[in-house]
Amino acid sequence: MIGIKCQILILCYFALHLPSVETVISGRNLTVNFYSDGSLQMTSRSKRALSEGHYCRNRGCCPQRDDSCKLPYFEKNATCYCDLFCDKEPIGHVDCCPDFWAACQGEKPSELQTQSTPLPFSTDFTTPMGLPGCIHDGTHYEEESAIKENCNYCICIATKWKCTENICLVRPKQIELINSRHYSWKAANYSMFWGLTLEDGFKHRLGTFPPSPALLAMNEMTGRVISEDEFPLFFIASYKWPDWIHSPLNQNNCGASWAFSTASVAADRIAIHSNGIFKENLSPQNLISCDINNQYGCNGGSIDSAWWYLRKRGLVSHACYPFDANNDEKPYSCHLRSAYNQYGKRYIIDQCPNKIEKSNQIYQCSPPYRVPFNESQIMKEIMDNGPVQAVMQVHEDFFLYKTGIYRHTDETIDKPEQYRIRGTHSVKITGWGEVKGPNGEKQKFWIVANSWGKSWGENGYFRIIRGENECGIETMIIGAWCHLLGLK
Repeated sequence: MIGIKCQILILCYFALHLPSVETVISGRNLTVNFYSDGSLQMTSRSKRALSEGHYCRNRGCCPQRDDSCKLPYFEKNATCYCDLFCDKEPIGHVDCCPDFWAACQGEKPSELQTQSTPLPFSTDFTTPMGLPGCIHDGTHYEEESAIKENCNYCICIATKWKCTENICLVRPKQIELINSRHYSWKAANYSMFWGLTLEDGFKHRLGTFPPSPALLAMNEMTGRVISEDEFPLFFIASYKWPDWIHSPLNQNNCGASWAFSTASVAADRIAIHSNGIFKENLSPQNLISCDINNQYGCNGGSIDSAWWYLRKRGLVSHACYPFDANNDEKPYSCHLRSAYNQYGKRYIIDQCPNKIEKSNQIYQCSPPYRVPFNESQIMKEIMDNGPVQAVMQVHEDFFLYKTGIYRHTDETIDKPEQYRIRGTHSVKITGWGEVKGPNGEKQKFWIVANSWGKSWGENGYFRIIRGENECGIETMIIGAWCHLLGLK
């Protein structure tokens, strides 16, 4: 009976705020619709002939999305672009100028892979009435037309498609395999990942450096050892501390989980340890832009440096310094200056970057500590003091997680090594639970907040096997006291 109640609680908890069935992606006025099974509807395809000419060579290439980086494409009575976003559309939509690949990417159609290996889509090479060009999904394309399919683009050369052969982050066959097996979790096709390569996913969606020797040598804060029987079967921090636990944010394609997880854990603990007096979410952008000593913003950073900054400098609220997903400036500019007052407390000299927000209060924490590599000790720490930060190893299938209790699968064990890369990620553990598996076996899990937005996973959270150090998630657990420093 208890197991049934736990499952009902879990379903109710993760059923809130489900994403809508229509999602607008960051393309140029492109809408993505979903079938009921979560697969993308990919019926719209654009085509463009790559005629001779100097477009990007004369205009110049733009290093990021820039809608003004365009030229009239007279041959097609259209507009083409020379920014590096032009071939990033997830759904077969390429609006690059004819010489984009040669001028901006250093590639030529003749240097692309021929169709000696399977293309990323089914192709019919017989053109109607002997017309030159290529066929794709029943549509005829002129010679040297370009199309985009997932993370690969293809160019029609001499009636054959020549395509790049990138490994895509989302591979429908992998999703089908996972969902057809008796795993404890299900996979889904995410529009925000469609069009990214596997390498893109690890580079832009993680961003935590592996633990440094100093972090590994950190003293552990041990407490009274209690048996697992003394814990509730089901615990969620937001149930014990309503309104004090902050929901997952979305780091987008910014490799800065080091900043998001640190800021979120600190914000929760400040609220808990101040007994709800200070409930502001903290700013990961503050860390990304201002913690620059051996840190690399959206290109990665270490959690020990982030905690050092939080202790010495402090962070403002997320409302004061909101995350800017489109900020590609390098080096990052810190838009806040701070100083010490007569009492030795830091304060902000500048106004908030978000001019609407008036409070530029600094929040600080005492030095972080490491929680022992022990299931019961981790549970006790969460139940007594609040959510903890965890460092984990991410495998290629984790990006596809939708619901259930995650455990890394072996679906790529027979694939080449480039399919089986791993990366380091940091997340926030907020609780735990236990349910019966399909065969009646006990399945224990952690409840973990990710930083990929609420449309990913179970409303931004995921569950992962507990007590087995799955993906190394129990090896490096960090907590901190956050109830005195910098609060006035």
